[in-house]
Amino acid sequence: MKVQLKAIETKVLKFIELGAVVGIAIEPDEETVTIYRSTGEPIILANGDILTVAELFPGWELPVSELWPPIFTEEETQS
Repeated sequence: MKVQLKAIETKVLKFIELGAVVGIAIEPDEETVTIYRSTGEPIILANGDILTVAELFPGWELPVSELWPPIFTEEETQS
């Protein structure tokens, strides 16, 4: 785990300890999202998974792949 990511995880876990309902860490280099809750182990999502946070946003869903910038082909950038 990268040092910066470990520092973020430490902060998120501290917020959970202080009473936050949920914490989310987004790692763009690895294209993963980690969801932390006060109960249970962290859940790691990747492309192909759906991010939901029912505790905060009931019914809201976001495909993890939509968090990353689109990749354009050379042909698409030549317009």
